[in-house]
Amino acid sequence: MVKAIESGISSFALLAFVANAAALPTLPARASSLSNTETSLTLLYQNNLNGSDDVNHISAILLDDFSLDDAAAACNIVNEQLLSRNAIQAHYDDFYNQLSYLAYSGRASQNQQYIINNGIVAFNQRQHCLEFKPKPYGNPCLPVLCTQSANASQPTGANATAQNEITIPAGSNTFRGYRNLKSWRFSGMPYADPPKRWQYSTVYSGKGQALDATTFGSQCAQVGGGSENCLFVNVQTPYLPKAGSKQHLKPVYFWIHGGGFNNGVGSSAGTDGGNLASREDIVVVSINYRLNTAGFFAVPGTNIMGNYGIADQQTALQWTIENIAAFGGDASQITIIGGSAGAGSVRVHLGSPPAIGKFQGAIAQSNLGGGVDLGLTGNYATSYSSYLTIEQNYDIAGQQIFQEANCTQSNLDDQIACLSKVDAVVLSELMTVANKVVQDGHYVNTEQLIVSVKNGSTAHIPVMFGTAENDGASFDNYPHSNNVTSELEGLQTELGISAYYAQSIINSGLFPYYDTGNKTLDSFNISQRIATDNQFRCVDEATVYAGAVTGAFPKAYYYQSNRAQMGYDPNGIGADPVEPGYPLGNPYAPYFRVHGSDQGWSFGNLYYFRDLYDLYSLQLESSYYAWFAKTGDPNAPLAYLQARGYDITIQGSKLSGPWLPVQGKQGPIKLLDWPSISSGFVDVPQCTFLNYTLSYYLTANRG
Repeated sequence: MVKAIESGISSFALLAFVANAAALPTLPARASSLSNTETSLTLLYQNNLNGSDDVNHISAILLDDFSLDDAAAACNIVNEQLLSRNAIQAHYDDFYNQLSYLAYSGRASQNQQYIINNGIVAFNQRQHCLEFKPKPYGNPCLPVLCTQSANASQPTGANATAQNEITIPAGSNTFRGYRNLKSWRFSGMPYADPPKRWQYSTVYSGKGQALDATTFGSQCAQVGGGSENCLFVNVQTPYLPKAGSKQHLKPVYFWIHGGGFNNGVGSSAGTDGGNLASREDIVVVSINYRLNTAGFFAVPGTNIMGNYGIADQQTALQWTIENIAAFGGDASQITIIGGSAGAGSVRVHLGSPPAIGKFQGAIAQSNLGGGVDLGLTGNYATSYSSYLTIEQNYDIAGQQIFQEANCTQSNLDDQIACLSKVDAVVLSELMTVANKVVQDGHYVNTEQLIVSVKNGSTAHIPVMFGTAENDGASFDNYPHSNNVTSELEGLQTELGISAYYAQSIINSGLFPYYDTGNKTLDSFNISQRIATDNQFRCVDEATVYAGAVTGAFPKAYYYQSNRAQMGYDPNGIGADPVEPGYPLGNPYAPYFRVHGSDQGWSFGNLYYFRDLYDLYSLQLESSYYAWFAKTGDPNAPLAYLQARGYDITIQGSKLSGPWLPVQGKQGPIKLLDWPSISSGFVDVPQCTFLNYTLSYYLTANRG
């Protein structure tokens, strides 16, 4: 523990206080409203990402400079009181680290003093301590530390109350949000006007409105419910600048949910941004966008061009650019991130002319692609990285949708008029749905993302692509109803390939067979690794590698996440098994790092910890994502980690070593072995199908 020092106020400091008091405004005796019109509001919380430990920590609210006389009234702005010395001493290390970080980040001097109840607390960087001092003479102006009484620490348990609500201006409107233990929260804000069926969304045009942002908006229409009036954005932030100010703005983490363009929502508890915003001092944005036939239907020769969900994402991005400064975010420092179909969306935006220039970094988690090999002309994954024409898409999801919706008129215009009246949820529940990105000529005008050369049609920004270790297990076919009798039979059944290609895999020796006596499970072990290469790793490694070699991306990183929890499990493989020593499941067991099971690490959210390395890796990996959002490089400086008191993360980053950008001309791709932070970097073996895929992207159609 760092030490505490008490001292009296020096005459030099008193002169500085008096000078500040003459230069800065004071607050009326009583605050006029719960808002940020008088001061910025920074929520201080030493977040170790261990929710079960939250009861042992408190948070505080930092205000701008006020005079001693006005400090108590300033805390009334947020219905709080001056923070006490006893509270700071009871959580000494937490407050030392928070004030240390304020000095590191430039928000405060290295010997900054803060007003607390009946005195001053000062951060003394030279002696690595906090100093407690009595009230100084005069009426100096200093930053103010207030209590923070909203103790709900998890998004599912936090609710707006008269005590914790806050109203801020943004754009031409005001938004009423609230705070919990860790972040300021604004939910269900409309980023677009209510959309009309198969028309592109436009940025919300309402003005002069007082909008409730304390509850999430409706999910977009999908199986199970929802609405087309669903274009809402959610923001979690550690910092609200003073109204109208653009000082100390934070990097923005813009999340696009997955779900195969069929389902999903931006308000999922698992991808809630409150923990990440608090832990890493960034602003997290999440959005809804139109899905399935309401979001992706396209008809050749008409003005129904498809990609409405993609356009919604770009409308949300534009709303963010125009409004995020009011929530503490820097519109010139936006990183888009998505998982699965959200990663596919990120890939689209990297090559979408209207989006280029509107974001400064991109992270794609488990982007699907490939599938044109092993005698196959494509599979489920292919369309996420290679886009159909409108005509091709209509062949598979055009008249089929009309017929299933009983829109059987002989005239196409009448069919469209009929379908436009069908409830969006009903559309989503038809046997056939439209859920493909198409080449519409505006949002998407090439068949693939072009990384074959440095070019003007691909965003020239840092990127990070990666997969979960067993991503393909979610899209492999586990033969539950029929035990297989040989590896050859298993590969055919599970991958849907011919005996010729199954035998060629066996003959290659690239995927050794591990015999446990269960041929069904053992063949699945091989087929899911092949499916991971086929549908995820190869296309993404090739994209990153080619983009690095050609200079299409100035910096490019690739990872494989070997520590995961839950995820998409259509095969019913189940969670990692409960074994002696692992009552919540063995995180080292094979097969269970399935699609989407790594997303908790990118938000600092896990439902439970199976061992200490779940927590340690969560702290480490969330810093990689956040620091990439800050700088385009996932390596946080040692000085930053030291200033924040993130000692375990320092140990993990030292053991793992720095992330290295992919340098195709200088050696093999590198990646981090995330689950075991003592194992460091390993060389990635060349992807089984990398030669084919790389050639495919280096010779891609240039549109």
